[in-house]
Amino acid sequence: MKQGLPANKQEVLKNNVFLSMNNKLKIASVSAEVDPYSKSGGLADVAGALPKALKKLGHNIIVVTPFYGSIIDPKKYNLKKIKENITVIIDNKHKQKVDFWQGYLTEDLPIYFIENEKYFSKRKTLYGSSHENIRFLLFDLAVLKLLIKLRFEADIIHCHDWHTGLIPYFLKRDFQNSRVLKKAATVFTIHNLTFQLGHNWWEVPDKLKDDGRSSLPDLDDPKIEGVNFAKRAILNADVINTVSEQYAEEIMTRDFGQDLHRILKNRKDRVFGIVNGIDYKDYNPHNDPGLYRNFDWHNFEVKEKNKLFIQKYYNLPQDSKVPILCMTSRIAEQKGFDLVKDISDIIFRFNLQMIIMGDGDKGMISHLKKLQKTYPKKLTYTPFDFKMETSVYAGADMILLPSRFEPCGLTQMKSMRYGCVPIARHIGGFVDTVFDYNPRYQTGNGFSFKAYDSRAMLVAITRALETYKREDEWRKMVQKVMRQSFSWEYPARKYVELFKTALKIKEENKEKVQL
Repeated sequence: MKQGLPANKQEVLKNNVFLSMNNKLKIASVSAEVDPYSKSGGLADVAGALPKALKKLGHNIIVVTPFYGSIIDPKKYNLKKIKENITVIIDNKHKQKVDFWQGYLTEDLPIYFIENEKYFSKRKTLYGSSHENIRFLLFDLAVLKLLIKLRFEADIIHCHDWHTGLIPYFLKRDFQNSRVLKKAATVFTIHNLTFQLGHNWWEVPDKLKDDGRSSLPDLDDPKIEGVNFAKRAILNADVINTVSEQYAEEIMTRDFGQDLHRILKNRKDRVFGIVNGIDYKDYNPHNDPGLYRNFDWHNFEVKEKNKLFIQKYYNLPQDSKVPILCMTSRIAEQKGFDLVKDISDIIFRFNLQMIIMGDGDKGMISHLKKLQKTYPKKLTYTPFDFKMETSVYAGADMILLPSRFEPCGLTQMKSMRYGCVPIARHIGGFVDTVFDYNPRYQTGNGFSFKAYDSRAMLVAITRALETYKREDEWRKMVQKVMRQSFSWEYPARKYVELFKTALKIKEENKEKVQL
């Protein structure tokens, strides 16, 4: 039985229709990265696509993100500097100057950028500095300063992941009487609970660990690097949500809670899950300009031409009958590459080809390169290439997703759009999006395995390969996955209901304080 949110939680969202879908909200969506301006992964996809979907529903929304001066070209995106030398007071001894830029995510959807040369303009990568906490502490304060300067009286401040986690804290502590911000409710979305502050949470020495409630240390205090942004967001946000219903349940357990499961469980009445969507304009094989040949579920036989193309492109023997298994993700332990390593010699005895695309763990990448030399006609490893990502989905037959944990995952949704059948572990967001195939009834849209075990994964791969041999059956399955809908329209409506839940909770708490 599929596990999701408890029925009463789903009712909480549904019942908020009482606030009327005609009530349009003012929303500030805040994220450390937003596609197409800055991107390291799925966070940017969500932060770029969800606001567009909310705008289509008629809501007044703006987006706020850092201005990475060495990465974002203001001329390319027609960005204009709207305010300069704005002072942001950080503590009694420290302050910083910031500038504000404006552009448009779509024609009528403004996006604002916060510029600070010292912390956001010098680096050629989004992350990885020795003072990540200070960078995003400044960013969070500057976001609130920007909203005040714009006189944007937000109903909702939507905070994406740890980088924005101090906004709910600051809003309650320092801005609760602000005329512009006093009515704003905060929603904190956990995209991946592993990431809680500017470095690994488990490496923080005990003496520097953050209790989440005491005053923040000054910038020159070593304890500043122990401040846990995610913990403070969970303790202060009006509503917390994750990017799948299953993950919302998992993070309240010891196994998946990343040492925050207790405080999450204490606030379980405020923890919700909404599965992500994908932008169907960006991921559409019918008109994707990056494909060798465009196709859709009506003429998906054209997919064979894309298969031959990627085989040639990645120096694999061209044979349309050989199944191609792909992986496109960060090369990290979380993504299950150790399982692949365990049975790599067995996998390559099968009649298949494999394309692995990704960046990350150098040791694992070195191993993949060795495997490529051993099996040059069966395996290609390549660094992640955004331009070729959808071409791989369009040419491959299956995608392997053996994650140890997975908050939601966008890859399975993207790949299915291109007729690439998922082989996924039954965990996190995969539980909500990948349903195990039953050959007797021909139900399901992929192949699942439950145990985090290489043998269990091998069984799932074998089942997929055997199904692939039954051409008519496989054709129906490919058509089915291509016709599935993972657009942002439905998740966006769920977010509107969640935002109204946050407003209701904020109002109820306000009444309790007054009593």
